[in-house]
Amino acid sequence: MKRLLLSIAIVLSIGEANAQKSLDLGFGTGLTNYFGDLGNGEFMQSSSTRPGIEVTVRNIISPKEVSGMKYSAFNVEARLSWHRIGYDESKSISGLAVSEMRNYNRGLGFRNDIFGVSTHVSYTYYPNRHKPLYKQGLALFVYGGVGIYHSNPKADLFRGKIDINNRYYFWNDGTTRDAPEGTAGANVIEKDGDYETTLSDWHTEGQGSSDETKASKDMYKNWNLGIPVGFGFRYGVNKAITLSLEVGYYKFLTDYLDDVSEAYATYKEIEQQFPNDPIKQELAKYISDPTGKGTDGYVDAFTSRRGNPGITDSYSFISMEIAYKINWKPEKITALFTR
Repeated sequence: MKRLLLSIAIVLSIGEANAQKSLDLGFGTGLTNYFGDLGNGEFMQSSSTRPGIEVTVRNIISPKEVSGMKYSAFNVEARLSWHRIGYDESKSISGLAVSEMRNYNRGLGFRNDIFGVSTHVSYTYYPNRHKPLYKQGLALFVYGGVGIYHSNPKADLFRGKIDINNRYYFWNDGTTRDAPEGTAGANVIEKDGDYETTLSDWHTEGQGSSDETKASKDMYKNWNLGIPVGFGFRYGVNKAITLSLEVGYYKFLTDYLDDVSEAYATYKEIEQQFPNDPIKQELAKYISDPTGKGTDGYVDAFTSRRGNPGITDSYSFISMEIAYKINWKPEKITALFTR
């Protein structure tokens, strides 16, 4: 462990021994908007808005020691992030009737907390690279990079524990009830907000099964590569503090951030996954097709597609960040780990 810390210290110390180094440590928070296979025809999927947090270490490359230069236009940054994305096709949208909600009748929904680590190359246009940022006004920046992200889509499909008697029923009038459509005395209820169902456990599109009527699909992975890109503006408040407004876009190589990609699981696939277990088979049919209007369990003209496998999932993140400049002298850090 001591050798690792010493190696990091040596890397940070590259350059003139007595030159002062600095990093910007930023904390940002903002809102996500999801783009994927779920939706009800909204502009920018406004009802998908969820929170997020990012911690960024910026200006990893020190500027060249040339005639008092303060900043490097090109630089590298590292980021830890948590972004929550989600969508609920059964939830009413202000200004839209149920008949105008494109996918209300299939009633799919999910929530996914995505944790990631990424590295970016950035370019910042400083009006004057010899002056401190707080004396220059706004500076425009753009960035692009690559990261690895952990996701695990879940759904709120039951009142309490996972039991078919606790399922929701989505009526054509836009209400959620505790009994099937047309049942006298059925109560209007609200979803309890507990995302108790881990969707990958239920093979909602027949992943891992073999059905001669359609191509087999492998189980999707929780760890995935993402490509973050973005732009924004920074403003120097003083020598130590910088404020930023950033618009980021995260494009993924997976189509399963929302657990939806292609076709509903057939009943044969469900039987393969849960052999001799009629209780789990009934649960799996409901979890894959909450309204019962998406599929009859076979591949035929009645079965609608669950998603579009040709376009992978993505989301945007609009955030505000406050960053604090940390200064140090490399020889002091090196000495700390060589005592």
